[in-house]
Amino acid sequence: MMRRGKALLEGSRQGSVDGNSNLASDKELVHKCNSDPGGGRALGADARAQRHRSVSGALRKCVLTLDGYSYVIEQGALTIVRRSSSRGKSETCPPTDEQLDQLDLDTEHLPAVDTPDACDKAALRLRYLLRQLNRGEIPAETLQKNLQYAAKVLEAVYIDETKRLADEDDELSEVQPDAVPPEVREWLASTFTRQLATAKRKSDEKPKFRSVAHAIRAGIFVDRIYRRVTSTALMQFPQDVVRVLKTLDEWSFDVFALHEAAAGQPVKYLGYELLNRYGMIHKFKVPPTILENFLSRIEEGYCKFHNPYHNNLHAADVAQTVHYMLCQTGLMNWLSDLEIFATLVAAVVHDFEHTGTTNNFHVMSGSDTALLYNDRAVLENHHISAAFRLIRDEDCNILQNLSRDEFREFRTLVIDMVLATDMSFHFQQLKNMRSLLSLAEPGVDKSKAVSLVLHCCDISHPAKRWDLHHRWTMSLLDEFFLQGDKERELGLPFSPLCDRNNTLVAESQIGFIDFIVEPSMGVCADMLECILGPLHSSSKNSTSTSGQEPINEEAAETHKKFKIKKPWVACLTDNKKIWKEQATKDAEARARLEEEETNGTSPPTEE
Repeated sequence: MMRRGKALLEGSRQGSVDGNSNLASDKELVHKCNSDPGGGRALGADARAQRHRSVSGALRKCVLTLDGYSYVIEQGALTIVRRSSSRGKSETCPPTDEQLDQLDLDTEHLPAVDTPDACDKAALRLRYLLRQLNRGEIPAETLQKNLQYAAKVLEAVYIDETKRLADEDDELSEVQPDAVPPEVREWLASTFTRQLATAKRKSDEKPKFRSVAHAIRAGIFVDRIYRRVTSTALMQFPQDVVRVLKTLDEWSFDVFALHEAAAGQPVKYLGYELLNRYGMIHKFKVPPTILENFLSRIEEGYCKFHNPYHNNLHAADVAQTVHYMLCQTGLMNWLSDLEIFATLVAAVVHDFEHTGTTNNFHVMSGSDTALLYNDRAVLENHHISAAFRLIRDEDCNILQNLSRDEFREFRTLVIDMVLATDMSFHFQQLKNMRSLLSLAEPGVDKSKAVSLVLHCCDISHPAKRWDLHHRWTMSLLDEFFLQGDKERELGLPFSPLCDRNNTLVAESQIGFIDFIVEPSMGVCADMLECILGPLHSSSKNSTSTSGQEPINEEAAETHKKFKIKKPWVACLTDNKKIWKEQATKDAEARARLEEEETNGTSPPTEE
């Protein structure tokens, strides 16, 4: 389960970023259609495909029949028909004696017990063993080995089914990631889980595991057809953007390089790539042109006040950092699709139409925004309100296909997350999470968890590589100094760090790291390990159980000590060291200046 993030990253580059990189090597699995009118090859002897063209000759639909299922690919959408009428009766019959006679009972090269193909292998062997037992022709050793294999398969099925039924939000969440490519996984979830959940609420009928298993099995083969067809409808990425986005999964991703490659539109391309990579576009039926419009308008809002720091670069940087937290730590396995969707969108819009000034400046200057929101979380309230007003525009409504309940949940999550980026809530937020984690059996609320993650990502630049952190620091100080200039003009006292003539840069960053960023990242890491430890342990237990390896106390203790990767720790240490060296140099320079003023001529203040 914890490998789902890695699998997502590997598979995602086949989409909008690197859509054609693997098609040549995998063309034995690809049936050319839609974007390739030249035809192609079928998916094995049991697969049949039909292609339908419009009057103009453009291909509109591809129908694939595989293992008794029909898959209809039309205009970038993939749907499944439970049973195809084209399947003959003979295909549903048990294996014949002749087929059983040809069966090799060797157990050395069987598929892994947690893969869909293992179910068929085990069933065939049980039929053969039953026949041979009736005849009295089966050696005891062969019987034992094959029964052990079948038992392991049944145990794996039982574990998979039990966990699926325990998770009503995502009934495919526990399927082994190696069995299904990520895009297909998202498709299966959108095709089955929502419909099955609805049926369950209406009739209290639980879905059958067999239908899911068959869908997974077939999905492996149609993955590249689905990927190829859907990618044709997606936004095109410039090659320079594709090149930069190949490092999207790194902690210290260079968003400045993306800004340059994207001609000043990092939010548009990074936001689109993330929503496509996590399957949100397909899952929630977001029209690609609508999403492109939405992201472009969001980008314009970030550039509205020409801020040195709180601009579209910052939005893209925070969104990428949230992506790292979701995927590289495994947090995405704990969240539903809708919660991931809300988290990504919240990251993109969290500073939408930022004025380049602080909440305190708005309150002290009595701005219209402060009056509107009664001096409480002034900017954060505006970011949320402005973003949802934009979504109400038909051309930007990325939520148009959400149900009423989904929309309410999505909106509540986004509001909670963006409001939590208000720095005035910082210490209370950390205190509440520390208290929660100190309990014997902590239960972390999902909204609070993703809110803390977004807050930490919002202030994470001191935890990135030095060259990136230093550039962010200079941009932020420029913005602070511009606010200080406005405060001077209005006769207001300088806000902290806003006086360009009296700010200790190195010391301020050391304090920011020591008292804000480092403790925040520490609490966030503790929270993630608390959340993901049981999931990691569950995944390990499943593997051990399916392999009939007993779980000893030492293994259980290892599960309890589950740790996530923390690349920010080394960055914080390195950056703080550099700032301390700089602070020493600055102090020496100030001391020399004071000494020169004392021993030399004083400034001509009295004449």
